[in-house]
Amino acid sequence: MSLRQLWFVAPGEVQVRETPLPVLAAGQVLVKAECSAISAGSELLVYRGRLPGDLALDATLASLQRSTAYPLPYGYACVGRVERIGNGVSPDWLDRRVFSFQPHASHFVAETSQLLAIPDDVCSEAAVFLANAETAVNLIHDGAPALGERVAVCGLGVVGLLLTGILAQFPLGLLVGLDGIAARRAKASALGMHASYDPSRDADWRALRADLNLPVDLSRPAESGADLIFEVSGAPAALNGALELAGYAGRIVVGSWYGSQPAPLQLGGGAHRHRLRIMTSQVSTITPELSGRWDKARRFETAWTAIRRLQPQAWISHRMPLEQAATLYRNLDQTPGGVLQAVFRY
Repeated sequence: MSLRQLWFVAPGEVQVRETPLPVLAAGQVLVKAECSAISAGSELLVYRGRLPGDLALDATLASLQRSTAYPLPYGYACVGRVERIGNGVSPDWLDRRVFSFQPHASHFVAETSQLLAIPDDVCSEAAVFLANAETAVNLIHDGAPALGERVAVCGLGVVGLLLTGILAQFPLGLLVGLDGIAARRAKASALGMHASYDPSRDADWRALRADLNLPVDLSRPAESGADLIFEVSGAPAALNGALELAGYAGRIVVGSWYGSQPAPLQLGGGAHRHRLRIMTSQVSTITPELSGRWDKARRFETAWTAIRRLQPQAWISHRMPLEQAATLYRNLDQTPGGVLQAVFRY
């Protein structure tokens, strides 16, 4: 039996490499993958060669402690079943379904500390959304939406939809979204979003500004604009749109990872006068305001609860074998509107 793993070998080029299964050391387990989810945002940065070269892929995950130089494996949403256990591992782990932050591969070796047992009432295809659901929970913790606020979500991909589904439970004054893909806007509406807009259409942009009580000129009356904006589109240009829509002292939470792409901000106009607050949000850590009461385990449990309610496996648009990875990434790169959530099946 061998291990098949996806490698990014150059911009626009991926390979499936086959190697013998490794021998287990004490404390390790072998997991046979069932499925793994592609993160269209960060994985397209890897595919396109747009990763910054001065940091590890993730400083907090053992499976991603490597540089961003090619060739490299990548991925961080793998679901499988424990097939073998090494010395010193409790037999309770054997045959258990688990989630792990691992690159795309048919099998992987991990320590039990790197595994999260999947609840029995969560199916495997729903479980692959755990990483993005945790991200959505973290974004909401960082943004801290308040009663009656006007909230906008820029980007209605998987993270944006998860955000929408959770935010729809809050007693907000207004929840709006921006995305250029009509099918994604429709899914957001079904989740409880009050209105959604195509930011590339002038008529939609004017309608959004009217809903936020923003005038045509630069003056802003009291209580106009969005109180809180989540930028999860992956497009650096969306940040300037957020600056334009934010109200006085509005909060802009940047959840996108732009990689090496520059994100020039237009801070010389209204943004300079309106005391806007821009914060970056990344799921590897917990905001200091909550870290005394929240840990990763509590946040994961909250993410599982969101997954149970939202059933995001309905958003899977493509299920493909690893051997078709080159075609799938090419489609993601060239025609992203046709792919919402792609999953490798093993």
